Amino acid sequence: MSFAAAPKRPAGREAGSHRRRSPLGIAVAVVAALVLLLFLLAQFWTEVLWFTQLGFEDVLWTEWGTRAALFVGGFLVMGGLVFLSLSLAYRSRPIYAPSTPEQATLDQYREAIEPLRKVVTIAGPALIGFFAGAAASSQWSTVLLALNSVPFGTKDPQWGLDISFFVFTLPVLRFAVGFLMAAVVIAGIGALATHYLYGGLRIGGGPGSGPRTTQAARVQLSVTAAVLMLLIGANYWLDRYSLLTTTGDKFDGASYADVNAVIPSKAILTGVAILVALLFVVTAIRGNWRMPAIGVGLMVVSAIAIGGIYPAVVQRFQVNPNAQEFEAEYIQRNIDATKTAFGLDGVEASNYDAKTQAEAGALRADADTTASIRLLDPQIVSPTFRQLQQNKQYYNFQETLSVDRYMIDGQSRDTVIAVRELNLEGLGASQRNWVNDHTVYTHGYGVVAAYGNQIGPGGQPAFYEGDIPSVGSLPEYEPRIYFSPDSTQYSIVGAPDGTKPWEFDYPDDEAGGQVNNTFGAEDGAVAGPSVGSFGNKLLYALKFGSEQILFSDRVTDESQILYDRSPRDRVAKVAPYLTLDGKVYPAVVDGRVKWIVDGYTTTNSYPYSASRPLDEATQDTLTVNSQSVAALAPQQVNYIRNSVKATVDAYDGSVDLYAWDTEDPILQAWDNVFPTSLKPISEISGDLMSHLRYPEDMFKVQRALLTSYHVDDAREFFSGQDFWNVPRDPTVRGTGTKPYQPPYYLTLQMPGQEDPAFSLMTTFIPGGNSDREILTGFLAVDAEAGSTAGVKAESYGKLRLLELPRNATVPGPGQVQNTFDSDPTVSNELNILSRGNSTVIHGNLLTLPVGGGLLYVQPVYVQASEGTKFPLLRKVLVSFGDQVGFADTLDEALNQVFGGESGANAGDAGGEVLPEIPTDETVTPPDEGTGDTGTDPGTGTTTPGTGTENPEARAQLDQALQAANQAIKDGQTALADGDFAAYGEAQERLQSALETAIAAEESLGTATP
Repeated sequence: MSFAAAPKRPAGREAGSHRRRSPLGIAVAVVAALVLLLFLLAQFWTEVLWFTQLGFEDVLWTEWGTRAALFVGGFLVMGGLVFLSLSLAYRSRPIYAPSTPEQATLDQYREAIEPLRKVVTIAGPALIGFFAGAAASSQWSTVLLALNSVPFGTKDPQWGLDISFFVFTLPVLRFAVGFLMAAVVIAGIGALATHYLYGGLRIGGGPGSGPRTTQAARVQLSVTAAVLMLLIGANYWLDRYSLLTTTGDKFDGASYADVNAVIPSKAILTGVAILVALLFVVTAIRGNWRMPAIGVGLMVVSAIAIGGIYPAVVQRFQVNPNAQEFEAEYIQRNIDATKTAFGLDGVEASNYDAKTQAEAGALRADADTTASIRLLDPQIVSPTFRQLQQNKQYYNFQETLSVDRYMIDGQSRDTVIAVRELNLEGLGASQRNWVNDHTVYTHGYGVVAAYGNQIGPGGQPAFYEGDIPSVGSLPEYEPRIYFSPDSTQYSIVGAPDGTKPWEFDYPDDEAGGQVNNTFGAEDGAVAGPSVGSFGNKLLYALKFGSEQILFSDRVTDESQILYDRSPRDRVAKVAPYLTLDGKVYPAVVDGRVKWIVDGYTTTNSYPYSASRPLDEATQDTLTVNSQSVAALAPQQVNYIRNSVKATVDAYDGSVDLYAWDTEDPILQAWDNVFPTSLKPISEISGDLMSHLRYPEDMFKVQRALLTSYHVDDAREFFSGQDFWNVPRDPTVRGTGTKPYQPPYYLTLQMPGQEDPAFSLMTTFIPGGNSDREILTGFLAVDAEAGSTAGVKAESYGKLRLLELPRNATVPGPGQVQNTFDSDPTVSNELNILSRGNSTVIHGNLLTLPVGGGLLYVQPVYVQASEGTKFPLLRKVLVSFGDQVGFADTLDEALNQVFGGESGANAGDAGGEVLPEIPTDETVTPPDEGTGDTGTDPGTGTTTPGTGTENPEARAQLDQALQAANQAIKDGQTALADGDFAAYGEAQERLQSALETAIAAEESLGTATP
């Protein structure tokens, strides 16, 4: 016989003796704790200051309060159960353990553990509780939505429950059951180990060696097992509802086998689990383990036979041979739910018997659309904007520019617009210091805008707004850009009245080289938390690891600190419940530059709706190749709404969230959670409304769904023979899998539409493994929200789908690009353009439903291969059916395709259009140019510029290319007629034109770096 718990007194130490602690060690520990606390306070309190300055402190406190409450709850439940289980097991241990070899071995472990028992009993549950609390706190949004749920007003087709049960209630129930199961399992393991260690539970011993468990151990373990069985039963019961959101091979949601086999089996397993729980309760009272053991075995067999084998048999032998008939009802449920959940139930689909033969005057009925065809590619022309409008090396433009529309001279014009952002990387190493980086260079300046459908001199964009200070056709606005996507560092702005300004505003020769400014000096604006007090200085110095904040004379009582300046990041912080669109775009609104961000409410719990990964559904050329378009994080969704339109003021950083889709129940629930965050749509001004547009990521998700869900009939959906694909981007060169073609904004008039509208469009090609790329569908959405204050345009968001006949042979984007590349005339001229020190770049391939068919338009840009490189629009490619046009202007190319007269004028009709503002062709980054110099505002040093392009050489090059083009055409005609003398003469003219073009390009290469 051995003692279950007989700890030995440690040798060599008197009772009550203790080790003397070093005062130095205590002091170091206290100082370390204070420093750690100060750093934590710096992160905590600066967040409070940031949210308070923006007016969103309720969001922070609600989130943090909920997280804290859930953490405490999770900690107490998990830690408390584990602690209670260990304590009960230890206190009910037998005084004397049986004298067996097994217990003799355990004596050694008991003696080793006993000195640390109290620490383990307390620290173990506390550590487990900490991780459990952290896991529980991460469910703050799930809990808040459940507590503020709003009815959808729609019932699911299986249970007849409101959709809100699946979206709001079921997730929190599943979390609670799963959390409690984990807590009971861990507590049970702790009790089992404690009872075994202290003799309450024996494994060895023969039949006559007495009971294997003490009464206390039996009761505790039986009750724990009974609770676990009840939780398993609850989990089985909830599985019945979760089946409606499962992902299947052909469609999502519960299938025939799920409804007729799995759901009944889950109900049976729930009953079995309850029965087994009762058997464990009986064991706790009567002490017989045989019945619950049999019950557990029955449960395992039932789970295998009823929960696994039976549904598999139904699926294989009943459903699979007759799948189309058996699954039709459930596929139809999936189709209906998916269309509702993704906003596809209002798609206006129509057949479009597209012509493939171009006829003279065919575009007469589409004159407005033709005049608005966009030639400026926002993904390509950023370097051109940079060279012509960057002005100084410390400014920059986004890699991918934005397409918008503005009223110019009373007419709505498609526009490519960019913000001149601050770019500290453009400064030389000698100019980079704390003063310059954080107090001098604090903001960018102005916007640059160009007509989307016109060409300026030499293929330049036709700017109508630009320069510094800003001049042009836009109304007067505040040009200073303190908040932008590329503003990654903090800035300290503001100064006491009467202080000489030190924030660089813009370069100006008349003002001695530069104009300085003090933020808020004129209008008293507030853009960031105050950093004037010593406490705030200390906290921010710790936050950013910058002691200069504490000691710099430029940090005064009037100073404000600007950080988290990216518009997307600011919206994400104040609206953590939103999924944000990858594209943030600027607009000049009511005298200010506003960054517009589209926010989505999403869930993956809408019954029967198809689930899609957002990152895959929204991936295209822009997200893969452009740093200014963010790829969405991996997230499975089966419901999405563009519920919020957010704006961030580029001057003061203020954030406004407008409730855009007021009928969205998820947004309504969040409005209940954060009642002061959202503004009503009635507060949207008419000017802002005119720049709101249908978001790209929403459209990309919808087009991904429409590749399958344009099919309405369940039996046709099952066969999948009419499924589509989104075409790959044919303008991407190189081998390997190309990304998907992005959708494009442009003004167009769909068949049956009364007037042209600013739209977002995409195309479809056949699905499956076929490489035959013909056009099967064309989708466009009315992207224009109107211009009336507080009123959304009735047509906004209208999806129009043109379905081409299934036997049609209208070329798709890939075929058209191949035709362009292989056309002898086009390829020869492009080869000429790419000779010497030039590179040809194919712009976006636009598709328009005009002239009774589908018209393709692609701008062609040329840029230098090395040195200073920026693309200029030189040619335009056009295709309609099998006809190809290639000319200097879109108007000429259209006339070539449509029998010499298209019937409408393009936006560039009449040739190049002079810009309304001057362009600065003399500025390049300092490491690329030579020549003119300018004064740097931070240090007073000079920065290099560059020379001016030789206009005579450019004119000579254009004439030579035209001559070469004519020589190629004459040669082909002569060859077809068998006139070899004329063919030889044409070849001589071609050679002469090529030599002239090469000489002109060499002159240009000498004049322009």
